[in-house]
Amino acid sequence: MNDRLIRILLDSFPKLLEYGVRVTIPLTILSFLLALLISVLVALIQYAQVPVLRQICRFYIWIIRGTPLLVQLYLVFFGLPSVGILLEAYPAAVLVFGFNEGAYMAETMRGALESVPKGQVEAGYCVQLSYLQIMRHVVLPQAFRIAFPGLSNSLISMLKGTSMAATITVMEMFRQAQVINGRVYESLGLYSEVALIYLAFCTILTFLQHQGEKKLASYGGAVK
Repeated sequence: MNDRLIRILLDSFPKLLEYGVRVTIPLTILSFLLALLISVLVALIQYAQVPVLRQICRFYIWIIRGTPLLVQLYLVFFGLPSVGILLEAYPAAVLVFGFNEGAYMAETMRGALESVPKGQVEAGYCVQLSYLQIMRHVVLPQAFRIAFPGLSNSLISMLKGTSMAATITVMEMFRQAQVINGRVYESLGLYSEVALIYLAFCTILTFLQHQGEKKLASYGGAVK
């Protein structure tokens, strides 16, 4: 490794890390919260077997899971302006990432809801709880404990996937690496550096996931 490359990497690291902390991580968190909200609503509708709404949810999952994320980003950011809907790059990325991952997380939540014994729902009715109270106090807490590993994996996957926001001009960590590389032409070194930063972020999330799983297991949950 020559002196020039070392200077470039040392100079670029704080810039890349800054964009990672200031843009990539908030983008991931906002998108994940949106995905979590969508997944819970979609899973609850399917669990409740609401006829028309259930079919709409299945259609949403089918469309999202059957089309590439990159295409979805382009449709929203570059396609919608042709019908008069203009979105800034950052909110467009949040919406696309949220709705995309929400479809996958909905299936995780649906499986978790269906794994809660039906007898607990019946027991809730026996003590005069309403359906919403049973969902809130009995079914959902157990479902979240069961779904925790899968949801955590979705968060880690989403963190890495936010690099695709660079394709619609969001100035996140990977886009900043592209900008720097456009000036210095050190693709291998810079992209390796940004890959290591992503690896560090994901390692931290993986550690937190394991700690969360241990905490849930200590309460006697099904999470291993």
